[in-house]
Amino acid sequence: MAKTKRGRALWNMPSRGRGTCPVCSTSRIKLLYVANKSDGTALKVCKRCQNADQSRVDAAVV
Repeated sequence: MAKTKRGRALWNMPSRGRGTCPVCSTSRIKLLYVANKSDGTALKVCKRCQNADQSRVDAAVV
């Protein structure tokens, strides 16, 4: 894979895929992973929170 193509998919995302994680409230972090709440809604979360406990995901403020 050419180095010029790495991360190119992020360029098409709003804010280059960055935002505030709803689970840990870290700002300016890449939100590339999906975590599902118990009611079925999907949240975009950071890499550290992709394996978070379901209780933390359900308590997340959207």
